[in-house]
Amino acid sequence: MTSWEEDLNRFLLEEEEEDDEFFSIIVPAVLSCLYEDKRPEHTSSLSGANKVEEILEGHENWCKAEFRMEPEVFRAVANLLREENFLRDTRGVRIEEQLGMFMFMLSHHASTERLKKEFQHSGETIHRKINEVFDIIPALTHRFVKLPNPNQTHVKIASNPRYMPFFQNCIGAIDGTHIPITIAEDRAAPYRNRKGTLSQNVMCACDFDLNFTFISCGWEGSASDAGVLRSALRKGFHVPAGKFYLVDGGYANTPSFIAPYRGVRYHLSEFRRRGSSQRNEYANYKELFNHRHAQLRNHIERAFGVLKKRFPILKVGTFYPIETQIKIPAAAAIFRNVIRGLNGREDWLDNQPNHINPSDYVDLPEGDNNYPSDIESNDGNSLRDQIAHQMWAAYNN
Repeated sequence: MTSWEEDLNRFLLEEEEEDDEFFSIIVPAVLSCLYEDKRPEHTSSLSGANKVEEILEGHENWCKAEFRMEPEVFRAVANLLREENFLRDTRGVRIEEQLGMFMFMLSHHASTERLKKEFQHSGETIHRKINEVFDIIPALTHRFVKLPNPNQTHVKIASNPRYMPFFQNCIGAIDGTHIPITIAEDRAAPYRNRKGTLSQNVMCACDFDLNFTFISCGWEGSASDAGVLRSALRKGFHVPAGKFYLVDGGYANTPSFIAPYRGVRYHLSEFRRRGSSQRNEYANYKELFNHRHAQLRNHIERAFGVLKKRFPILKVGTFYPIETQIKIPAAAAIFRNVIRGLNGREDWLDNQPNHINPSDYVDLPEGDNNYPSDIESNDGNSLRDQIAHQMWAAYNN
């Protein structure tokens, strides 16, 4: 008998002698609480490890739906995390199960309670294993998010006379995307974007293979795309000399970040409406430049679109603390790079079931397009004009 039980018994004997009502009514209630039979919470015959294995051994569509990748790619990712010592197997949870928890969270917007039920582990274990994956994101970033080779023109440019030699020094495209967040009302104001919803502004760069080459998370939804870029530059983001990224009208036009001409047709839909088969489809050199600029810059829009299809959690505010919410877009982007590097395909993402109710998707801004032109770079404008005039001359020959 433990010391607290001895004390309780002694107390009860004393009370029995002094108060029959206390002993007959209150004591049984106390004892029922203390000695209530607590049934085990995790009673499924299928453990988390067995669940993951069953999914991997089943039809590939099951794995695509639950973990957002093909079974062979899932195993390859788990082996990579093990062989390169990003994660390690433990007695209770192997890397396959840990990866399954994390991917299930990203694809289903799963809370800790949901993960406890699906994987038959305690909340403490779920919390620890999810955080272990978040903890390796900086190391995975260093390994799988790399700037393009500045000494090599991408084949999509080098092999296409519409872009070569005009964009031979272009190494990718940059834009910001808003990701919903949830946060206490007393902290919400900076995160409220121009549509009035709560978000963080995430800046990414991608190459022309749609791989992310830079990620910056955590800026409040009220921050402009240009402000996020300036912060990234102060913190070490670097553009090699003589090279440039393509950006939209939300950024200043500089020699390192070439924006389209303002007040001129730009979006691809505008060119499609006029038709692209006519020889005189462009009114002047600015329209021609803007169209080809938009075709290449569209790679970052496509990369964002595919990322959010693979991991729908990026379309809704999550259950997690704000410190965790800030990490989710980076984790999703990095795992997408890893999956693509292991030959994971993306053509099937359009045919996946909605694990998240579309009515929960948050209405978000699509980008900034009103950067003040009076503070643009003269050098940037001169470079853009030079490229555009060369392009126009070649087009009319």
